[in-house]
Amino acid sequence: MSAPTKKPAVTEREARQVAEAAREQDWRKPSFAKELFLGRLRLDLIHPHPMPTDEEAQRGEEFLAKLRDFCETKIDGARIERDAQIPDETINGLKELGALGMKIDTKYGGLGLTQVYYNKALALVGSANPAVGALLSAHQSIGVPQPLKLFGTQEQKDTFLPRCARTDISAFLLTEPDVGSDPARLATTAVPDGDSYILDGVKLWTTNGVVADLLVVMARVPKSEGHKGGITAFVVESASEGITVENRNAFMGLRGLENGVTRFHQVRVPAANRIGPEGAGLKIALTTLNTGRLSLPAMCVGAGKWCLKIAREWSAAREQWGKPVAFHEAVGSKISFIAATTFALEALLDLSSQMADEDRNDIRIEAALAKLYGSEMAWLMADELVQIRGGRGFETAESLAARGERAVPAEQILRDLRINRIFEGSTEIMHLLIAREAVDAHLSVAGDLIDPEKSLQDKAKAGANAGVFYAKWLPKLVAGPGQLPRSYADFHPAGHLDLSGHLRYVERSARKLARSTFYAMSRWQGRMETKQGFLSRIVDIGAELFAMSAACVRAEHLRTTGEHGREAYQLADAFCRQSRIRVEELFGRLWSNTDDLDRKVVKGVLGGTYTWLEEGVIDPSGDGAWIAEATPGPAKRDNVHRPIR
Repeated sequence: MSAPTKKPAVTEREARQVAEAAREQDWRKPSFAKELFLGRLRLDLIHPHPMPTDEEAQRGEEFLAKLRDFCETKIDGARIERDAQIPDETINGLKELGALGMKIDTKYGGLGLTQVYYNKALALVGSANPAVGALLSAHQSIGVPQPLKLFGTQEQKDTFLPRCARTDISAFLLTEPDVGSDPARLATTAVPDGDSYILDGVKLWTTNGVVADLLVVMARVPKSEGHKGGITAFVVESASEGITVENRNAFMGLRGLENGVTRFHQVRVPAANRIGPEGAGLKIALTTLNTGRLSLPAMCVGAGKWCLKIAREWSAAREQWGKPVAFHEAVGSKISFIAATTFALEALLDLSSQMADEDRNDIRIEAALAKLYGSEMAWLMADELVQIRGGRGFETAESLAARGERAVPAEQILRDLRINRIFEGSTEIMHLLIAREAVDAHLSVAGDLIDPEKSLQDKAKAGANAGVFYAKWLPKLVAGPGQLPRSYADFHPAGHLDLSGHLRYVERSARKLARSTFYAMSRWQGRMETKQGFLSRIVDIGAELFAMSAACVRAEHLRTTGEHGREAYQLADAFCRQSRIRVEELFGRLWSNTDDLDRKVVKGVLGGTYTWLEEGVIDPSGDGAWIAEATPGPAKRDNVHRPIR
């Protein structure tokens, strides 16, 4: 058995190649969001709004009723916040309810809920306490059940899924102390040894890792005779000899989160526990996240609904200058933003989730946009709620209760929501990931033109292919239905507000977005990948257009089903008008910004040019290492693993 390998040193290009190899390369199904970035509003892909079957809806509603009762009677959010831990009896109650198996097929003992109802359940649980929602999400969205559902062998499913459905909590272990969104530098190794692998390494931020029974671990298999090698996924029993949970981490929010540091030292894992072939680990992780990411916007929707409820009740009760604060425009505009945005987020989530259930569309971009947009907008809504509540928004719920007022945890939800802009791909990484998918059509036909390592012959061939593609594509970006006054007439029914104008705006803006992307690629070519500010704005525009489309489709669906149709049209109209203002600002900032100046300032900051600006303060952060040492070897700390039975 060979010794564990050292942490690989990789170039920027090599790191990009690893990430690119892990991408799903083909588009075998249509994608509404992909078409949007190409300048095409494919409304037929999302309208009429897809719906679950009656049987799926009945099963989902029956479970939601049981879950609501459990959340109201068995989850004490104040206790979890105070003790920084979810009580064992609460977790065991969730197990008995079947909540660990919401997404697991009934033949393995799960509930077999659809993505739509799974997300509704997470929104409900997350509103009771976000740490409980995070526990269930990490277990099912990215933990053992989802990768096994997609890539596991029948034997693996038969062995592990029944346990995950009822008794065993799972966790997903990818991040390391010095490896975040750049997995090419992954240092944890899995060295082949007969019919097993020997794991060595340290994993950081292992959500559920402190209490988990089963782990999905990403490790690097060294290339050797008979072994392709590469980053590989394994199911690992957390009670295996050589596994030590060295620390339970504490955070600004989600105080009940069972998140830790896990060390593997000479841990033997059967080859039968490998998920997929060697080298497929990152592809498995990214594919799992395609739908797994929808769990975060689900809890963001729940947060938005709660923010709206508190804003409504408080702003009606609190009076200033002779009238409720809600009727002062400065406060009213915040309430309108919360209401309209909550409506749009739920529309975005339900639409993406139903498309995931039907499996007719490729939703990798839709899910990523939902995560990105949901996490950013929920944070803004919570921040506005704190502002509406004023000093009471900054005061803790415990302090409010102690002096006789309603214990509203507004500051807690702000802290709890903050992690969603980092979880499962930070906003910055999501911008780059979505941008890569958004320009995929361009790179597939013209990528070799901007690749410095391609030969002149390859570039000439790429030029010919690109000429054919753009000769057909570019003329379609000149005019479209968005310029015809009667387009999308379904969205202007008699007696209702007119949403058709918003869809015409989306169509025109999609073409403008595609033209802007093409111009940028022509202008910067190989340097396009360095223009992260530009790419981020392109993605943000696409997110707004997707949200506007979803809001309009949901409003029309509610109108046709007779459920709050008039009110839904009002909320969709308000959201679209607010969104259009943001879109226009983003379009302006594509070409008028401080990106170049910012780069110069950054060089100055890192070069020490402005250290004089840091004078006059005390740094309370101490002198420890920026990144903890994570050399493979035996544990030097006590094991704080705490399985729940």
